[in-house]
Amino acid sequence: MSLRKKLLALIAVTVLATVALVGGIVAIRARQAFESLEDQRSRALADQFRREFTRRGLEVTRQVESVASGEVAQRIAVAQSQPTPDFAQFVNEAQAIAAAHQLEFLEVVADDGTLISSAQWPARFGYKEDWLQQESDWTSQPAFLRREELADGSALALIAVRALRLNDRNLYIAGGHRVGKDFLAGLALPAGTRALLYRSAGPQFVPQNLADSSGFAAQPDKLQPLITRVSAHPVETSDTIQWSDDPASAESIHAIPLQGRDGSLLGILLLASSRRELVELIQHIKTISLSVGAIGIVIAVLFSGWAARRVTRPVEHLAAAAREVGAGDWRVHVDVNSDDEIGELATAFNNMTRELIEQRERLVQSERVAAWRELARRLAHELKNPLFPLQITVENLLRAREQNPAQFEEVFQESTSTLLAEISNLKGIIGRFSDFAKMPRPELRGIAVNDLARDVVKLFQAQLTAPGRPEIKAALQLDDALPAIQADPDLLHRALSNLVLNALDAMPTGGTLTVRTSQHDGLVRLEVGDTGSGLTPEECERLFTPYYTTKQHGTGLGLAIVQSVVSDHGGRISVRSQPQQGTTFCIDLPQRPPAESARGVHA
Repeated sequence: MSLRKKLLALIAVTVLATVALVGGIVAIRARQAFESLEDQRSRALADQFRREFTRRGLEVTRQVESVASGEVAQRIAVAQSQPTPDFAQFVNEAQAIAAAHQLEFLEVVADDGTLISSAQWPARFGYKEDWLQQESDWTSQPAFLRREELADGSALALIAVRALRLNDRNLYIAGGHRVGKDFLAGLALPAGTRALLYRSAGPQFVPQNLADSSGFAAQPDKLQPLITRVSAHPVETSDTIQWSDDPASAESIHAIPLQGRDGSLLGILLLASSRRELVELIQHIKTISLSVGAIGIVIAVLFSGWAARRVTRPVEHLAAAAREVGAGDWRVHVDVNSDDEIGELATAFNNMTRELIEQRERLVQSERVAAWRELARRLAHELKNPLFPLQITVENLLRAREQNPAQFEEVFQESTSTLLAEISNLKGIIGRFSDFAKMPRPELRGIAVNDLARDVVKLFQAQLTAPGRPEIKAALQLDDALPAIQADPDLLHRALSNLVLNALDAMPTGGTLTVRTSQHDGLVRLEVGDTGSGLTPEECERLFTPYYTTKQHGTGLGLAIVQSVVSDHGGRISVRSQPQQGTTFCIDLPQRPPAESARGVHA
């Protein structure tokens, strides 16, 4: 098979598989997202119903309390307190009171449970309502659901009860509203949702008891399994009902059992949410997937021939670059013009050459530091030898002066002072150079670079705002996701303190000290920047040379020590600066230095 046909088959299969996979994943994710959103919407609707139920319960309670405190209730309570009360005169009062207070149900019941007057069923005058006597304090009770018996059947009602007490007798006022289609019509439901109410009448399913906001609901048999399940186990339940052969007709149904004060099931609220949007979205995804697949096949045919001609060209460029690296030119760079395997190979090749250059630079830095250490040891050895004889000579001269004070006193005094001063100065130089030569190897342990940066800045806080000198502001820009590294905290603290002190010295007129941490290419980066006068390129090249300094009173060993510490940790240090634009020192450290960089590792 030719390369063109192989590429055609490969690209076609890849495109089809990718489109199918992406389409499937998108469809699954869309379904999951829709289900989650649907669940949230159902819960929001349920919460809205509960709030509406509570609001209307409070409204009913206020209306019943208004009736209980009214003139008619007072008259009935007074009549009840008589030895032989005559309640017949009040048999029609409930209808008038209910109409005046906009209540659909209202009953006035005597202390012994006898029905005095009923707005919804006046003929029940004299019947017993014993359930009112089961509660000792109706004043603190909220509104509740109750099945109200009517002349033509029963109804689900939201009822509130209040007791008017006079002469040790209670007069009960029970009033409320019907929970039915008008109640459902008053719910503010979002588009695509609706509410239904099933009025429970026993274990058997009664289709006529299922209603929506317009009246009797259509196809009640579709909801029978869900209603039967909730009736048997009254807990909130969800299900999906498909009303016709059209998948878009499906609805997610969330059933909420409605219980009375005694825990009995009085009804079931059904909140329905249309799944049409989900069905249409999945169908749209399928259509787009098929279209993209067809376009991909056409592109594969056109692209395969072009790719066959061009695929060998970047390979040839990589081979030529490899030959140049073999000849010693490590700075060769291959242009990356694609994101495929050839592009990844070119990127890996460029990373390899860059790492080779960085390793060579680190090696050069390490060798330079080692050479300066050797020079320091030799210089210390050569300069320490004459110090003791010189000191003995000075002491002998002083003793000679003391034995013969009149002879050469001025000469001896001047000579000894000068000689001792020079010896002291020479000792100081040798001591500083010796300290540099004896830099200890790092003792590694886990440290947080951000904490180290905060500690160093805190150490110099008093110097930043010292009275009598221009203020220097400290800006900490720390990466919170920075990982811990294995390092010597004392050596790194010393190195960072040197850099911060240099930055402060570079800003005699004030400015901003910036300490920043970040991650780059698997390394932890620590930057110290100032807004001072900056450095020239020539000064930047010589900064890390021992005894080179741009300060009037500097020793020239501070940055050399910093470079030694960074090198011992397997890292590298660099500087960015331009005249009048400040200076930034950048330290890149691995999370764990090479094994030969430290004598020991501490947990």
